[in-house]
Amino acid sequence: MGRGKLRIYLGAAPGVGKTYAMLSEAHRRVERGTDCVVGFVEHHGRPRTEVMLHGLEQVARKELEYRGAVFTEMDVDAVLGRGPQVALVDELAHTNIPGSRNAKRWQDVEELLAAGIDVVSTVNIQHLESLGDVVESITGVRQRETVPDEMVRRADQIELVDMSPEALRRRMAHGNIYQPDKVDAALSNYFRPGNLTALRELALLWVADRVDEYLKQYRSEHRVSKIWGSRERIVVGLTGGPEGRTLIRRAARLAEKGAGGEVLAVYIASSDGLTAASPKELAVQRTLVEDLGGTFHHVVGDDIPAALLAFARGANATQIVLGVSRRKSWQYVFGPGVGATVARDSGPDLDVHLISHGQAGKGRGLPVARGARLGRSRIIAGWAVGVILPAVLAVLLSSVHLGLANDMLLFLAVTVAAALLGGLLPALASAAVGSLLLNYFYTPPLHRFTIADPKNIVAIVIFVGVGASVASVVDLAARRTHQASRLRAESEILSFLAGNVLRGETGLEDLLERVRETFGMESAALLERASDHDPWTCAGRAGLGPAVGRPDDADVDVPVGDHLALALTGRVLPAEDRRVLAAFAAQAAVVLDRTRLQEEADRARALAEGNRIRTALLAAVSHDLRTPLAGIKASVSSLRSDDVAWSEEDQAELLEGIEEGADRLDHLVGNLLDMSRLQTGTVTPLIREADLDEVVPMALVGVPEGSVGLDVPETLPMVAVDPGLLERAMANLVENAVKYSPQGKAVLVAASAIADRVEVRVVDRGPGVPDEAKERIFEPFQRYGDAPRGAGVGLGLAVARGFTEAMGGTLNAEDTPGGGLTMVLTLRAAATHARDLLHSAEPERQTTW
Repeated sequence: MGRGKLRIYLGAAPGVGKTYAMLSEAHRRVERGTDCVVGFVEHHGRPRTEVMLHGLEQVARKELEYRGAVFTEMDVDAVLGRGPQVALVDELAHTNIPGSRNAKRWQDVEELLAAGIDVVSTVNIQHLESLGDVVESITGVRQRETVPDEMVRRADQIELVDMSPEALRRRMAHGNIYQPDKVDAALSNYFRPGNLTALRELALLWVADRVDEYLKQYRSEHRVSKIWGSRERIVVGLTGGPEGRTLIRRAARLAEKGAGGEVLAVYIASSDGLTAASPKELAVQRTLVEDLGGTFHHVVGDDIPAALLAFARGANATQIVLGVSRRKSWQYVFGPGVGATVARDSGPDLDVHLISHGQAGKGRGLPVARGARLGRSRIIAGWAVGVILPAVLAVLLSSVHLGLANDMLLFLAVTVAAALLGGLLPALASAAVGSLLLNYFYTPPLHRFTIADPKNIVAIVIFVGVGASVASVVDLAARRTHQASRLRAESEILSFLAGNVLRGETGLEDLLERVRETFGMESAALLERASDHDPWTCAGRAGLGPAVGRPDDADVDVPVGDHLALALTGRVLPAEDRRVLAAFAAQAAVVLDRTRLQEEADRARALAEGNRIRTALLAAVSHDLRTPLAGIKASVSSLRSDDVAWSEEDQAELLEGIEEGADRLDHLVGNLLDMSRLQTGTVTPLIREADLDEVVPMALVGVPEGSVGLDVPETLPMVAVDPGLLERAMANLVENAVKYSPQGKAVLVAASAIADRVEVRVVDRGPGVPDEAKERIFEPFQRYGDAPRGAGVGLGLAVARGFTEAMGGTLNAEDTPGGGLTMVLTLRAAATHARDLLHSAEPERQTTW
């Protein structure tokens, strides 16, 4: 009997309908006559799922006692004894009760599959072992029950059960997933729209990857070389020229027209390591294609059209984008060109787009050959070998006669050695000297520069030709090796610029230090001046070399515009190094401009914020503070008046008004003082361990009795806070919630532990706040909606967020399920805070290599 087949229903979250879909499949199979049983399915009290179990044979479960309670698990032996064709096993990642046959349910499933039984099962994306960290970062919950990815990947069929977050939350709110008493907590925690959207994306991407793997496997097994246009994959052929940017953007627009379009930019270099492309331009194009969501590939191949087509077919591409050739008309005598060859050989399954650009027909400059930088000592050694060693060899051979052929081979070896050491010129000199010595000493008539035998003339000519050819080849190889090494170094440098500087990850001082280290200089400085007549000043500097007052004093200077220059001291750089240095200089200017623009923006923002706060403060003083003062003064004046005889009830009422006005003034002034402390940065929290069940109740002293419900379990972990600041923040949050809650609707203050954090949620059933205003309500002097002017100066939430962030926490606003606003205050658990302090206090470890 062969191995059974595994079918898995994969979902993004509980409640999307995996179990329901599995049971529906079971009913269809039973109707077709398949022997199908239920090994283990848990309906979790969901009526529709429970109804689907009716009519299906269920294998009796095995009862296990654990810690005084009785649990049921799948009886693997009973299922094996029953021997059905298909077994339904729910919750593949489930952990079995201790004492079970296997520790995990997926291990039970493995036994059933090994026995030849087909299994239909379910699993959620968060239970895949490789996604544990990702899911925890999204939801804040670490999944304890996991299943190895390989187990799921080996499934014969994987079917995605999908549902939009909005529909899933509606199912939750209707009580179709959890019991009613758990709905609010679930909607406010794990089943938030953001969490569900992220989990859904994970599930869709995971399944898409599996489909892609299946397709590649099928194409490989069936040797399918023909392109299948399952999705638009567009290959862009790059030459390293400036037209590449146009081609990449055009390909991106083509990809946007089709669902799931993908752009693959490829540059094909010759196998000898040389490239005629500009490394700087290639780095820019790499950044561009990655910014547009594509990928960059570097392929080696001597036949560019063949390599490009092989890459496209290997990637299952549907289109190729190439630029119109830059060659001039007369250059077509050497061949049809890359574009025409690719279009001719692409076949019917590949569309080739030839895109016009500004460089078309302008010709393509050839790289200028430069001598290899072999060093003076090697060049001197090459000349010595090429000129002196032939004479020495002639002296040695004068006493030993090996024959003309062997003598020529020995002189040819000397010529090759001269080429290896000193390059082309010493090798040519060696060939010339060797030919003269051969003629003089070894060809009749001897000791004369004449040749009697015509055959010897041919031998001498062949010797000179072979010597010159070998010297040329060796010299060319040396040049190309040097050029390839240099271009590789330049590519690494320019990749640094493209990857770090262009993303704003490097400051000016770091960039200058990189310049100094790259070129081996003592110091690097960026100099600037306001005009042609002003003195130079240093905008940034790195290194310990002498200070440079002006560019002319430096060993190397690269101008950037009219009033900016990069100056380096230490040594004089060769001309070819200035190309990369110019790129560094340009980027240094960009970094300087960006830094100054950021500083100006920060100053402008601070001035604008200060002006806004001052204006709001004046408005608050002119109205909100005067209102209670006016009430107090009126009450005091009435009490002091001799014209009216006030009853005891009237006097008590007036005194009560004075007390309420004074309390309002005290609260307003307190918030103003707290805001001023936050604005000036003088809030210094004293962090210590505290219990929420002790701090939070103290914040409810000023609210009306019965207006707040408290749910702060004593089992919560201690938090790292400043109790005084936390109390003030909670008091402001509760006061704000009570203010906007309808009559008879109590505010709920609930706390719960999530991973290494503790959340306090202040839930009201008021009118709520739209999404676009959820951040604005935390700004100073903001009152949302139709709040009366006497309701305060709008500082309560701003102060609460400021105090929370000062303690290392966060404060955000969310919608309350069913209407209203929920303030979510997140604090660090005390154990996490202590661990962070311990890590920050540890000395940095040193490693000796």
